[in-house]
Amino acid sequence: DDHPFGGTSPPAAVFFYSADRTSIHPEQHLAGYAGVLQADAYAGFNALYAPDRKPGPITEAGCWAHARRKLFELADIASQARDKKPAKISPIAFEAVQRFDAIFGLERTINGLSPEAREAARRKDIAPLVNDLIAWMKRERAKLSRHNDVAKAMDYMLKRANIFTRFLEDGRICLSNNTAERELRGIALGRKSWLFAGSDRGGERAAVMLTLIQSAKLNDVDPQAWLADVLARIADHKITDLAALLPWSWRRPIPVDRAA
Repeated sequence: DDHPFGGTSPPAAVFFYSADRTSIHPEQHLAGYAGVLQADAYAGFNALYAPDRKPGPITEAGCWAHARRKLFELADIASQARDKKPAKISPIAFEAVQRFDAIFGLERTINGLSPEAREAARRKDIAPLVNDLIAWMKRERAKLSRHNDVAKAMDYMLKRANIFTRFLEDGRICLSNNTAERELRGIALGRKSWLFAGSDRGGERAAVMLTLIQSAKLNDVDPQAWLADVLARIADHKITDLAALLPWSWRRPIPVDRAA
């Protein structure tokens, strides 16, 4: 979805199935891709960032939502109360979250601008906050044991500072990959209900169906109405004009009697 940086192309979601989390799967899924990949620090992606990769290296961009998440948990009284834990929060984690939120707040004001305008705004207004955050985290981290939970949460970002600051130099990069995370939320919430796909082929079919359904939703199209209409029409539709049936191009046909 390139709308956050002024793009006009319709959004789409693509799902791939893999039987496990080994690195071969992302390498195969993105075999022909060269560009920016924004994700967590999963080691299975590392081969994608190799300088000698063909057709070219993928630029790694850190996700600030992942960096903020653990600190937020350590500063969230409400969630600790729900988990029946002692209502004890870390003042350092609480301040870190406030600093993160200030950066997220400024970032929201430039959504929809061109990459050039976003980069200029970030250089002027956001970069100082990011630099202050990193400097503050380094000072506070030096006071903590490496076994401290806040220290571990800070290390996630501090050890990859160049990856997390890359968005300041490229207006195409978002602050987080929350759009992708939202598309996965339904699967995460419901996976106990569909724990088994039956076979690898079943998993691959499920990924195709999720691609169609979630892409329709991203384009404000009712997936059930769209799929029912496309399946009814596709046998007689021109094979050279399949693009007309994609969610962002599809228009429900007007019934003949209503048109008359």
